[in-house]
Amino acid sequence: MSSENLPQSPAQEPRKPRVAVVFGGRSSEHAISVVTAGAVLRSIDREKYDVLPIGITTDGRWALTADEPDRMTIADRTLPSVESLAESAEGGVVLSVDPGSREVVYSEPGSVPKALGEVDVVFPMLHGPYGEDGTLQGLLELSGVPYVGSGVLASAVGQDKEYMKRVFLSFGLPVGPYEVIRPREWENDPSAARKKIVDFAGEHGWPLFVKPARGGSSMGITKVDDLSGLDAAIEEAQRHDPKILVESLLRGREIECGVLEFEDGPRASVPAEIPPVTAHDFYDFEAKYIDSASGLVPAPLTEEQTAEVRRLAVEAFDAASCEGLVRADFFLLDSGEFVINEINTMPGFTPISMYPRMWQETGVSYPELVDRLIQAALRRPTGLR
Repeated sequence: MSSENLPQSPAQEPRKPRVAVVFGGRSSEHAISVVTAGAVLRSIDREKYDVLPIGITTDGRWALTADEPDRMTIADRTLPSVESLAESAEGGVVLSVDPGSREVVYSEPGSVPKALGEVDVVFPMLHGPYGEDGTLQGLLELSGVPYVGSGVLASAVGQDKEYMKRVFLSFGLPVGPYEVIRPREWENDPSAARKKIVDFAGEHGWPLFVKPARGGSSMGITKVDDLSGLDAAIEEAQRHDPKILVESLLRGREIECGVLEFEDGPRASVPAEIPPVTAHDFYDFEAKYIDSASGLVPAPLTEEQTAEVRRLAVEAFDAASCEGLVRADFFLLDSGEFVINEINTMPGFTPISMYPRMWQETGVSYPELVDRLIQAALRRPTGLR
């Protein structure tokens, strides 16, 4: 009998890549991470990818969550949480640290653990410490699972504003004046630490901005107009991070620019401008996420200014060894010089976030942006590269 007459097995369709969207986390940016993940879950092409939502609670438990993006929004000024989305108050998700296995297992107390299948790539929508700072990236490297965004070093540098500025300065990028107060300085001799800040103000003038050195989403930041408000500002910053950063006020326009990894390397989006927010002292958490302050996209800049800020954004991306994506924030000083304020290696993806809006204006839609980030992660190996 010829082989053509033998019964044929039905052709098996190739398995779709499985994307684990990890969100929430232990940082003070937990709720914003949930909102961001909701927008990503809503936009992932389900014809192209299988999706597994995994939330990390505020106490660090990895939970299997409902795939319900509509519940992952800010409603009536109420912030969402992983706890409200978790399918169980006790069940936990475990990712193997064996690089030969990408199996995800779910277990409940008193029950047999259940295999949830393999994960091909992780989309870590975590903001702040314990997620955006290289800690989760290190776990994924140990597990041998590809992931969206920067690696361990760039994530850590992007989270710690002190070392971020040191890296930028070493590459010749323009950085504004700053001072750092380490935990030991404030604990051992608060008077000397206070004098250090006062001397800084004497050189650069009031007001100052006191902020957590390793925070984000403008949380814990206080604008300090004189010495009387300094101690309260330090206390507020240290609620988020024992190490604090003090920056002088830079007079100028706030300009942002997105960087995205393409097949041929990183490219910059059209820039945006954050106009002065009249209802707030500065572009703080409430202005960004509650009151929906809107930026101008594209920024009203000259062709030369646009080209310069795009060049600087890509240079900052390369200086910190970033991968995948970055939002670079600048000040355009009254003198006409651009000064880089910071980068975000996992910027917000909420519906009003500047990063996706800038790329939308550049010609990359939100779903295409999500797809490009996943594809870039799938192309990139874990380990030294």
